[in-house]
Amino acid sequence: MHIFRCKSYERLMEEAKDNQHLLKALGALDITLLGLGIIIGTGIFVLTGIGAAEYAGPGLMLSFVLAAVTCAFICLAYAELASFLPAAGSTYTYAYSSLGELFGWWVGWSLILEYSVGASAVAGGWSAYFSGILHAAGLDLPRQLIMVPAEGGWVNLPAVLIVVVSTALLIFGVQASAKINRLLVFIKLGTIFLFLFLAAPHINPLHWKPFLPFGVKGVVAGTAVLFFAYLGVDALATTAEEAKNPKRDMPIGILSALLLCTILYIAVCAVMTGVVPYPQLDTAAPASFVLEYIGLRFGSAIVGTGAICGLSTVILGMLFAQSRALYAMSRDGLIPMRLYKVHPRFRSPYIIQLLVGGVVAIITGFTPIHIVAEVCSAGTIFAFLCACVGILILRKRYPDKPRGFRCPAVKVIAPLGFIFCGFIFSQLSSCTMILFCVWTLIGFVVYGLYGYRHSELRKEEQ
Repeated sequence: MHIFRCKSYERLMEEAKDNQHLLKALGALDITLLGLGIIIGTGIFVLTGIGAAEYAGPGLMLSFVLAAVTCAFICLAYAELASFLPAAGSTYTYAYSSLGELFGWWVGWSLILEYSVGASAVAGGWSAYFSGILHAAGLDLPRQLIMVPAEGGWVNLPAVLIVVVSTALLIFGVQASAKINRLLVFIKLGTIFLFLFLAAPHINPLHWKPFLPFGVKGVVAGTAVLFFAYLGVDALATTAEEAKNPKRDMPIGILSALLLCTILYIAVCAVMTGVVPYPQLDTAAPASFVLEYIGLRFGSAIVGTGAICGLSTVILGMLFAQSRALYAMSRDGLIPMRLYKVHPRFRSPYIIQLLVGGVVAIITGFTPIHIVAEVCSAGTIFAFLCACVGILILRKRYPDKPRGFRCPAVKVIAPLGFIFCGFIFSQLSSCTMILFCVWTLIGFVVYGLYGYRHSELRKEEQ
């Protein structure tokens, strides 16, 4: 059937080789830092405290390990796929080449949901931290300018502005945005290390007893929650066409980012639960609370600054990944090809970037995003599931094609990744499942009315 036609390896490699539109400016370090920028954000500033207080206590450290192991299965698959098919589009491209056009569209449509809603939610968090710092300095913005209409305001102006600034940086090109991202990541990491330096001397080992107050079940429940702290790994694979040496740089960048993020998550969790009794960590700003708990009043400002830098890099990464996924879909004709246009000077897909930035700015400025934020996780997990299946299909279909990185024991790793992700997907709320299904149905209608009819592969077959 036409809807299951697959894009061939040869075609994808030819497109990546001949495509001179996107600037190849990213090395392994840039990709690693982009990963740190995307992954370290909301999780380390919010989920650590809530996870310890409500799910696993000090045993949350084990939850981080289990979540990292699950993500390691996914990252190993992504590392091979990104080095094997170094093309923009990430999981969309992998699904298109392995499972067929319909699944490729489904994944791409899911990624639109993930990145748009995710970036909007993070921008809302950025606004809250920014407003908090202004309040600490004695400068309060009018309530109407920091609240969405449903909350009694006019518009969340700081959230809109950070999206506009991030969009402008990305339009100026990947090289410029990578430099800004590198600076923000170093500031964020410096803030985290400063927190560890200030708080670690106050650790009381008695706070780690009992280590598993909620039992093994609590550790597993914490893993399901903390898994979302690693969302964004798939966004790294969208940089493949802009990597200097994708077969080397992609696996190094993806796996290095996962390892470094896991170490930092565990370290922060150990310090937090060692300094403050875990029941008291049930707060949306646990790092700031810990520093205030030990008498360091300036902790709120320090963590607030780090959070702003951290969330800024997440917004940059999500907007970047969204535009590259749409860029690949536009090139394939599944969405209007006029969006495929690249800026002649900055060599960035500026029309798509403007469209993405505008939509995200509207969502974050006028919508209480917490209502649908969890749905973005459903889209990501679905993409992970397709990646685990896709790598097995491509191994069988192209066994002798060169790969810069080969996933070890792929017949074990990929099924384990699928099983773990399937379990986590099953833990999502029924409301989230319904919303994801509705979004999927809308996507199938759009594909039937436009994507199927304008597909470049379909035109060639005719």
